Amino acid sequence: MMDLAPIFNPEKKGRPMRVAVFMSGTGTNAEKLLEHERQLKEKEGSSPYHVIFIFSDRADGSSRGERIAYQAGIPYFSYDIRRFHQLIGVKRTVLTEEGLIVRREYDRVAEVLIKAFSIDVVALCGYMSYTTISRCVNVHPADLSIRDEYGKRRFVGDDAVRDAILAGERYLRASTIWTDEGVDTGPLLMVSEPVEVRLPGPISELKKDEEAFRRVVEENQERLKEKGDWKILPATIEMIARGRFQMDKEGRIYVDRAPVPDGYRPWD
Repeated sequence: MMDLAPIFNPEKKGRPMRVAVFMSGTGTNAEKLLEHERQLKEKEGSSPYHVIFIFSDRADGSSRGERIAYQAGIPYFSYDIRRFHQLIGVKRTVLTEEGLIVRREYDRVAEVLIKAFSIDVVALCGYMSYTTISRCVNVHPADLSIRDEYGKRRFVGDDAVRDAILAGERYLRASTIWTDEGVDTGPLLMVSEPVEVRLPGPISELKKDEEAFRRVVEENQERLKEKGDWKILPATIEMIARGRFQMDKEGRIYVDRAPVPDGYRPWD
């Protein structure tokens, strides 16, 4: 018998999964997660997860986190990462040994909140800062099952949609992952249905106008959010809360005890 452990065990906990939302900007993913919780309560009388608070790494008014939290009636906390960097005399966190020490120092504030509120899982909803916090689910605008000739994930980082379009991909997908210490390297959880890439002309021509090409990338990424991010992040959190996602000792993911090496794809 396989030695599998659920990411969250509702039977053992005896209560709904407690979720903290981390965000940086518009917070549309956070809104969809809260909306899905409300829909589950209306449909079933209860939800298997509860969003407990929202945390933002922006405190200069550029994040909509406070407004979203106010509307949901939940606590909101912010700790500006850029101001933190200014005060300690660094420009930004880089993934070096010294940089990770700086990042862990910043993350101590959020870790205190996670412990104080007994959080089970952190949902990264457009959280633009690298984090050393564990037990996080992130949503990424690319199919992370696609690998290059060396076996590495092909479309990672902030420019994943741009890279996929330049590579000639005809369809885009979003992925959710259980984060680890790398960038977009954690175990793959769910992959969205495909969204067709729309281009106003040949890529060779679009590349000649960087500003126009940037708008095309943004338009395709916005379309991907509707069928991608906004669907799979709430679905992933719900499934984790119901105990449906399991992991073995090697970090491989299972759904209802069946392996899903390329991510769970209920839409296919």
